[in-house]
Amino acid sequence: MSLTGTYDPDNIFARILRGEVPSVTVWEDDHVLAFMDVFPQSEGHVLVISKTSTARNLLEIEAEVLTRLMAAVQRTARAVERALSPDGLSVMQFNGEAGGQTVFHLHVHIIPRWADRPMDGHAQPRMADTEALKAIATRIAAALD
Repeated sequence: MSLTGTYDPDNIFARILRGEVPSVTVWEDDHVLAFMDVFPQSEGHVLVISKTSTARNLLEIEAEVLTRLMAAVQRTARAVERALSPDGLSVMQFNGEAGGQTVFHLHVHIIPRWADRPMDGHAQPRMADTEALKAIATRIAAALD
């Protein structure tokens, strides 16, 4: 998909927001949802999405929604750092298929990084164990400010 087009209300994140597909929630409020990536690139890989916008990418999102989303990303990244003590964090956001985007609902990746652990590729076909994701989500949620 290109950078322009129409929002698909049946994309996986829209379905998660409607409760049609299960996810492992780290935290949520009326505006955002932070949940574990089921295809993690690293232990503790979290996705943060808007619950109110149907923007497919950064170019389409409303400024006030982006402000809330990025505040949620920062809050979540701080909790990931406190809970997991990584050596670093990668915060990524992809736009358009050529830009690496695979789900066309604007989302931000928070990926903990350790110097001695390689990071898996984006959207790799290895699905994580749900119980392991729940345990990590609980640790991150407990570290929220």
